[in-house]
Amino acid sequence: MLPEITPEDLHARLQQGEALHLLDVREPMEFEYCQITGSELLPLGEIARRWEEVPSDRPVVLICHHGVRSAQALSFLQHRHGLTNLLNLRGGIHAWSVRVDPSVPVY
Repeated sequence: MLPEITPEDLHARLQQGEALHLLDVREPMEFEYCQITGSELLPLGEIARRWEEVPSDRPVVLICHHGVRSAQALSFLQHRHGLTNLLNLRGGIHAWSVRVDPSVPVY
């Protein structure tokens, strides 16, 4: 089982000022449409080539639309490169929009 974080837990940790790195693995068009404030884009298709850009010194929350692509990215980074500081946002940005921040558009 991959390590996960719920939208509510992520929101609470951000509100507390925890130094989390938000890494969105969706496509640029999706990211432009909606995003969690402070997140950085690194599309899933570029992870294998750019994996060294993923911070290893703090928790990294991987984000996609519903949590599937981010789970793939997490699995790759964890198993292929040994990163242990990763969390998958359960339900993705859709769950964030519905359960935490309705100002983030749903698609």
